Amino acid sequence: MTPLVAEPVVRNVDTPHGPARVTVHPAADAVAVLLLGHGAGGGFGAPDLRTATAAALAAGVHVAQVEQPYRVAGRRAPAPAGQLDAAWLAVVAAVRAALPGLPLVVGGRSSGARVACRTASAVGAVAVLCLAFPVHPPGRPEKDRLGELAEPTVPVLVVQGERDPFGRPPPAPGRQVVLVAGDHSLKADLAGVAVAVTAWLPTILSL
Repeated sequence: MTPLVAEPVVRNVDTPHGPARVTVHPAADAVAVLLLGHGAGGGFGAPDLRTATAAALAAGVHVAQVEQPYRVAGRRAPAPAGQLDAAWLAVVAAVRAALPGLPLVVGGRSSGARVACRTASAVGAVAVLCLAFPVHPPGRPEKDRLGELAEPTVPVLVVQGERDPFGRPPPAPGRQVVLVAGDHSLKADLAGVAVAVTAWLPTILSL
């Protein structure tokens, strides 16, 4: 990856499962880097991801949007968890090399949030941002993924729709849960998403 310029920088990063695509949106006088992953079947056109990106940039945080190799290859069906995590780790290494010395916040939407939680300790993240964490498949509360959400040992913010069919995670030590109007898309209350992210970033970065 090349040094940052004023406009977003788009680069492919080699991973064990094919190239990932990273779009780095630079912030002036940045104090940290936020890596964001997309949902299983979507990309960075998702309104909540765009909102979180804008909130982070306004707070002086570079945002690196990570497109997983299966999406870069044109496939919609997500890769297995192990492949997603391995590709994410390769991207984190590339971003750290390009932006050394800055604290790293990881996060994402839905599936991307799961990847961020599973790998937060391995990458040395200082915090995790989860947009619409999929607690369980719709209608299958017994298949919960709260174990993944509990893996990070750093502060976690979950922004969740009040009517999300994928469930609503409970607050826990180190985990803040903000409920906003709407469902899994979070698009019904983007202002609420922006407020939650904007208020949280200073608490974990000492801004």
